Amino acid sequence: MAGLATALAWTNPGPAEFESFAGERLVELAADEVCGEEGLPMLLRLVVRDCHGLIKSQRRALGALAAQATHRYNAGLFSVYATEVGGQELMPGLAVPRYHALTLGLAGQLLVLRAESDAGVEQK
Repeated sequence: MAGLATALAWTNPGPAEFESFAGERLVELAADEVCGEEGLPMLLRLVVRDCHGLIKSQRRALGALAAQATHRYNAGLFSVYATEVGGQELMPGLAVPRYHALTLGLAGQLLVLRAESDAGVEQK
């Protein structure tokens, strides 16, 4: 039992692992939200040729943003990360979608328990 507890504590994902995980997840969510038909206004679609590539290039920045907007509750054997990002208005009529997520870090893995956006619940 002590060996299992030690292994769980040793493999409890830390902030750096969470930042990388969150960056990947936010790239997926932002690409779906911003690059979809309802995302960018028509004028910006003419200017932005590779919306998915543009968002993917911001993975590190998105991960850092998520890390700054996250509270980690470290229980030693596992961690719970509560994140709230977005909501900023980039220009009239175009705002960054707001995301709320609850993520469990356990045994070297990160698992999104619940994620919501302005549009509603995405995952439970």
